[in-house]
Amino acid sequence: MENLEIGKKYIIHSYKHDSKIHRAWDEAVLLEIHDDYLIFGNEKTKVTESDGRTWHTKEPAVLYFFKNSWYNIIGQYKKDGIYYYCNIASPYIIEDDAIKYIDYDLDLRVFPDGSFKVLDCGEYKYHKNLMGYSKELDLILKSELSKLIEHAKNKNGAFEIGSVEHYYEIYKEIKKNQHI
Repeated sequence: MENLEIGKKYIIHSYKHDSKIHRAWDEAVLLEIHDDYLIFGNEKTKVTESDGRTWHTKEPAVLYFFKNSWYNIIGQYKKDGIYYYCNIASPYIIEDDAIKYIDYDLDLRVFPDGSFKVLDCGEYKYHKNLMGYSKELDLILKSELSKLIEHAKNKNGAFEIGSVEHYYEIYKEIKKNQHI
């Protein structure tokens, strides 16, 4: 395990089950360390797709990566409220200053009013067949999606009122102190 450092910039690498890079983010600043998860922040960061296309995120984001849960959560700070984009994904590892995980297509979008929508079910089925996800993996991923939905409904953890705003303030303070 690498030595983690609050305020340090990391990059994010998202892979697919076949070990191919899916997407990469240029920056995630470490905001807080917990035994079972890490919290990062970024804003207007460059994203590179597997085909080489690039784009920049539009809004500030607070990212929650978990050691033992098969998802990660991105709280997006928008003008009309906090939106969450949740990836069903393997637990993270950190290697060479990169947060790495396998993206399993299924996503959960949670809106400021608490409503939500499961996304990319077709893509999940396609990749499940193409890459041969095991029955055990399929069960884990669907179970983790159910847990994530329950956390969102109950406003637990990352979904707790004020959590994203709190960590965004920490992110802004770190950036100000780094004069970046």
